[in-house]
Amino acid sequence: MSNAASSSSASWPIATILTIIFVVLKLTGTIDWSWWWVFSPLWISALFVVFILIIIAIIAIVASAK
Repeated sequence: MSNAASSSSASWPIATILTIIFVVLKLTGTIDWSWWWVFSPLWISALFVVFILIIIAIIAIVASAK
């Protein structure tokens, strides 16, 4: 038996886990946050990725200008 088949576990990013937790807490009435804040782990991580891509693009432009 292959180890790949036995060790294939779901690897969820922390933003997804936090979003699921926040949605459950919001729907059960435990937290009284705006839906913007409930989904904030998703949009904050998306903004982080966009920021990193912009930095990479700037570095590539500067490197190609030399």
